[in-house]
Amino acid sequence: PQQKDRKMAANSRLESKVENPKESEANESLLNYTVDREKTCPMLLRVFCNMGRHHRLEEFSRNSLPSNELQVYTWLDCTLRELMSLIREVNPETRQKGTLFSFSTVYPDPRRGGYRMKDLGQTCSGRKGSDDSISLYSRKFQIGDFVDVSVSIRPNRGRPY
Repeated sequence: PQQKDRKMAANSRLESKVENPKESEANESLLNYTVDREKTCPMLLRVFCNMGRHHRLEEFSRNSLPSNELQVYTWLDCTLRELMSLIREVNPETRQKGTLFSFSTVYPDPRRGGYRMKDLGQTCSGRKGSDDSISLYSRKFQIGDFVDVSVSIRPNRGRPY
């Protein structure tokens, strides 16, 4: 009888680890979402870059936004790697290998008023990373939200001679 109870307990643990098929389908559709860029009009994405840190939420309000805005036309299936390359095109100081880009979405909070910030991921210039292929859509980005980017440039460690 004890062995039977142990087997039943092990089976119930295994069953609880099996994913809900509806949840796995939803996650799969988030990851595989693509836009026909020939037929779909791009959206305006307002990107705010800051060196060394993210902007404070107090800097985002109805009346004012941070001054260093980059306006990009793109689609919801845009990846963090694509956004990084667009930022590098415009800001020459960010082209250095090893520059770290930390992306967050800033969106309005209807309950409390003001804005909230949510992490999207990180990319590194000159290196492949696990967050490179994250799309805006997969992180539930909505048209009208902002993207805030913290750019950290590594000091140039050239040879001492």
